[in-house]
Amino acid sequence: MRPPQAMPAESVVGAPRPVGRPDPVPPATPAGAPAGPGRPAAPPRPQPPAVHHAVICVNAPAMAASGPDGQLRGHGLHGFYRNGVRALARMELRLGGMEPLPLQGALTSTAQARFLGAVRLPGDLDPDPALTVERLRHADGVETIVVRNTGARPARLPLEIAVGTDLGPVAEIAAGHRPADLPGQVQSAGLRWTGPLHSAVVSAKPSPHAVLAGAGVLRWDLEVQPGARWSVELRTELESAAAGPRPPGGRGTGVPLPWSEPEVRSDDSRAAPLVSRSLDALGGLLFADPDRPTDLYPASGAPWRFGLAPADALWAARLTLPLGTRLAAGTLRALARRQQLAPAPGRTGGLLPGALRHGGPELPPTCTATEATLLFVTVLAESWRWGLPRAEVAELLPAAERALAALHEGLVDGFVTDLSRPVEERSAHPVAARAEVQAQAHRAALHGAELLEAFGRPGAADWRSWAAELRGRFRERFWIDDLSGGRPAAGLAPGGQALPAVASSLVHLLDTGLAADGGRHESLLDREQTRLLAQRLVAPELDSGWGLRTLSAKSPRFNPLGHRGGAVRVHETALAIAGLAEAGHENEAGTLLEGLLAAAAHFEGRLPEMYAGEQRTSGCPPVPHPAACRPAAVSAAGAAHAVFALAGVRPDVPGGRVLVRPASTAPLGELELTGLRVAGEPFSVRVSRIGVAMVEEASADLQLAR
Repeated sequence: MRPPQAMPAESVVGAPRPVGRPDPVPPATPAGAPAGPGRPAAPPRPQPPAVHHAVICVNAPAMAASGPDGQLRGHGLHGFYRNGVRALARMELRLGGMEPLPLQGALTSTAQARFLGAVRLPGDLDPDPALTVERLRHADGVETIVVRNTGARPARLPLEIAVGTDLGPVAEIAAGHRPADLPGQVQSAGLRWTGPLHSAVVSAKPSPHAVLAGAGVLRWDLEVQPGARWSVELRTELESAAAGPRPPGGRGTGVPLPWSEPEVRSDDSRAAPLVSRSLDALGGLLFADPDRPTDLYPASGAPWRFGLAPADALWAARLTLPLGTRLAAGTLRALARRQQLAPAPGRTGGLLPGALRHGGPELPPTCTATEATLLFVTVLAESWRWGLPRAEVAELLPAAERALAALHEGLVDGFVTDLSRPVEERSAHPVAARAEVQAQAHRAALHGAELLEAFGRPGAADWRSWAAELRGRFRERFWIDDLSGGRPAAGLAPGGQALPAVASSLVHLLDTGLAADGGRHESLLDREQTRLLAQRLVAPELDSGWGLRTLSAKSPRFNPLGHRGGAVRVHETALAIAGLAEAGHENEAGTLLEGLLAAAAHFEGRLPEMYAGEQRTSGCPPVPHPAACRPAAVSAAGAAHAVFALAGVRPDVPGGRVLVRPASTAPLGELELTGLRVAGEPFSVRVSRIGVAMVEEASADLQLAR
């Protein structure tokens, strides 16, 4: 199979319309290039909207985005959205014909933002502004505007809010397209816009004194006395004009968060806000299927991938297991309902959905269907170790067996490639085998063997034998010797040639998974190879000082803003921190953790999906990526996990044990974690400044080990 010239952004499952980030790879023929012989010039491609400076509120399935001044101007991503449709594009406020002078605009939580502006009264000789305008915005479409008069005389002036919408799908807006505004109609205390598939309504309380449908303006004539305030609530709602299946919704009223709310105390003041704000961000991404409102699962990220991407959802669920198993259980059940049961002709059954993901300038694309299918087995096995009830595990075990069957049928030359490709095509047109896919397959085989054996199913010994054979093949063929001692190959091309790229994807080789008695499974690398990889990860070619670059800075194709060509992806840096600490390379883990915490401080504790891989220098903050999701499920869960991993809590609830082995270097100083969950019960641990752990709360049914 010839790889495509440009990979599409990864699709999401369960969204009413495809939602995708703009293609990170330029087309084969540049847009706007001069015409060649017999070929007309390609039209210029629209510029995708940048969102790195936007204030984005998220509460699935709704979100809102604007600039820091709070005005919704219809530019770029601006607007209120629901289920992937822009319900309102413009909401521009003027007081006395003037826009308020912007003073502050920031999130107060993932779902809410506050904007503050000031206005001087016309003819006022006092240099200080007498009026402040506060806008309190919620992602669900409610905005409260409060005008306060702190001056010495009454304020008599009009308040006008210009509103309008295009009812555009976010996928088109992400590609840089701006549909035309629709004409508005007066309705009750506001305006209505009607399109082919949806209608939107903006209503105000109190009702405006005048509604100008042609101009799309709501107007109030204000008189605010000194020391007094006036407020109005605007509500934006989206209505569907077409009958059909209901789209996924958010976390409903009365449905609790699917994790415990931990409390973090540390000598390093950056740790606690990183965990709390990361979990707040993850909470804004929670979806549920209409018929299963308590089975919550995370969307991949907002604004570009605001729907279910199975691999990302499983990663987020796995990385939050220290806070309980409910998110993992909801995610596993939601994905089991979407698993391919009967294989299509020539294809393998048991796969989860997933698209190809761009692999960067030096590596082939990755198949997220393969990643998700293998990760399903690992998340189920580790959830069982953390305390998912046996009955719930048994209910999901057939889906895990189908995933293992897909793995069994997906080998080419002894290695795993793209399980989603037809069987004949894998053999006739082989593609590269990536190192991280072998690590994920090896871990899934060992986790699958544990589940099969514990639940009396056949095949455990065969999977352990297969994993041992894969280890042998990997150590023989995936290692590149060089003057520094050697390194793992990032992949093997068809025919067996090693792909020498040095990439952050190698951190997956450290992620061996949770085993019996809190132990680690055997790695695809031996101890010396692991040591050499640890050294490579913290060398300047990969460690930017803010986290791991996705591609070595020594590569001629390095691009600090490349999705897989040099940007820092929080998820992989967090995996490296946890994997290095568990493998005994604690100094290296501490080095990467310091970079992540430093970056988080510049992003106010809300780490985006990725940011530029420029080298850290004094006085220069990390550079945001213009197309990064913010929030993103895997970066939010990964950031919290990087802190939890330092406590070294590794349970085996079926075995009645929990191992606590913290990082002896104590990179955060004294660390106290309360509100974790093991076996469904509260679990608290304190790690001293010399790396000694004291368990302060645990289930009475667990035996503690160190």
